[in-house]
Amino acid sequence: MSEKGDYKNAASIYEFTVKDTHGNEVSLDKYKGRVVLVVNIASKCGLTKNNYAKLTELKTKFGERGLTILNFPCNQFNSQMPEADGEAMVCHLRDSKADIGEIFARVDVNGDNAAPVYKYLKAKQTGTLGSGIKWNFTKFLVNKEGIPINRYAPTTDPMDIAKDIEKIL
Repeated sequence: MSEKGDYKNAASIYEFTVKDTHGNEVSLDKYKGRVVLVVNIASKCGLTKNNYAKLTELKTKFGERGLTILNFPCNQFNSQMPEADGEAMVCHLRDSKADIGEIFARVDVNGDNAAPVYKYLKAKQTGTLGSGIKWNFTKFLVNKEGIPINRYAPTTDPMDIAKDIEKIL
């Protein structure tokens, strides 16, 4: 896997390097001092329309105050993210009017090939049925020190996270 980071010994998300949708390496330490919401996105999911709209709303409401949304396309759930990285992804989001934040290369969030940053997030914030990601639009709230402090189910409306974001901005 091209993503760098030892998830077992990492102290924060800042120790990970990922690829953006165009294949460029991005060190997550560039988000130091910002509140981060990490989301696995999909284009063909029943939750897509509401999540895209509400993530756009969160970015508008809190972006200038210190929130960054990190979106990781994932095709592991019923192949609901068929768009390729790069221009196809950019066009899909533009056509969906989804101004949802930073877009990274498509990743796996479960299994042996899961992106190391996702292995880290799941180890720090387990879900109700264990650590595995159950579906598209699972959300992790990360504080300004890069530590995951909460995990939200795919069905959690992004605006329901606003109060938690507000507390740590």
